[in-house]
Amino acid sequence: MKIKLYQVDAFTSEVFKGNPAAVCPLDEWISEELMQNIAMENNLAETAFYVEKDDIFEIRWFTPKTEIDLAGHPTLATSYVIFNIMKYNKDVINFYSMHSGDLYVKKQTDMFAMNFPARKPERMKSFDLLEQGLRAKPIEVLKSRDILAVFNTEKEILSIQPDFSIIAKCNLHGVIVSAIGDNCDFASRFFAPALGINEDPVTGSAHATLIPYWSEKLGKKELHAMQLSERTGDLFCKDLGKRVEIAGKAALFMEGEITI
Repeated sequence: MKIKLYQVDAFTSEVFKGNPAAVCPLDEWISEELMQNIAMENNLAETAFYVEKDDIFEIRWFTPKTEIDLAGHPTLATSYVIFNIMKYNKDVINFYSMHSGDLYVKKQTDMFAMNFPARKPERMKSFDLLEQGLRAKPIEVLKSRDILAVFNTEKEILSIQPDFSIIAKCNLHGVIVSAIGDNCDFASRFFAPALGINEDPVTGSAHATLIPYWSEKLGKKELHAMQLSERTGDLFCKDLGKRVEIAGKAALFMEGEITI
């Protein structure tokens, strides 16, 4: 069996920045075990697989350890492949995820705008294990799929040096740390050691939680976000109420073929 593979850096206009994702177009679905093994072998934060059926693109995402319910940067990377390599000639890609429902991506000149369900977080009490894992005390803690730990300044979140072994024990999908940005509306970092990703370079799905939070805090519907990993990434966001828009650029790094 041979499967095409593309590696695309998402949320950046140049390679070696943003977040790399693997994209595997399929004619029909292969087994979950095989998809998981491919993702493990790729050893990137996520590998996306898609199958086109009657102009709907079914999509699934796998980390090196598990399948996840929603992923932003590999969806953006997949959109780059469909629009730019497969030469899809419609304005909008209609994705369908068995976990997250309908997702839409529109090409906007040199960017791809993803329309996702919003995941507004609810306030919760902080807990000691989280603070021990972050080695820092947030001013506010909220939860949707992920924990959102809010800090006062960008400098504070840049200085966090997590103990990933403790965070992995918190029984969480992932931990977002965020603050008002120095050169953007808000900045963040994302940790998910339980998924095999200690620190994710740029996490699109986390912004389904961050956008409604910061839109309400800042009184703005359109926001510029930055993820402050070593590779960094820019995200251009809109609060649409029950949904959010997350837009960014992408750059092709590699194309090849898997032989199994």
